[in-house]
Amino acid sequence: MATIDITSQTFEETIEKNDIVIVDFWAEWCGPCKSFAPIYEEVSNKFDNIVFGKIDTEAEQELGAHFQIRSIPTLMIFREQVVIFSQPGMLNAQQLEEVIGKVKEIDMKKVHAEIAEQEQK
Repeated sequence: MATIDITSQTFEETIEKNDIVIVDFWAEWCGPCKSFAPIYEEVSNKFDNIVFGKIDTEAEQELGAHFQIRSIPTLMIFREQVVIFSQPGMLNAQQLEEVIGKVKEIDMKKVHAEIAEQEQK
């Protein structure tokens, strides 16, 4: 699956309607972002059931601010509408695939239970 551009208008629907969404926060002027883009695109083609989105932090400053993006590229992974991974910097293809493997292994029932418990405190 190719990457998709995510905007403030499409963000919520994208997160709500997909089990796993990986988001690359980037900017046109960012050298490391340009180096990471082909890696991200290549890995996206290996996972049909995962949405690989890109958020241009220049065009979508509201989203960048909301997620407190301080360094780009930053990779953020949502599973069942929960941020379960967030890391600035580039990953190589193998590292990205390893992270995706670990994301798929997470027991989301346990995660949702822990969130509910925290919200009650």
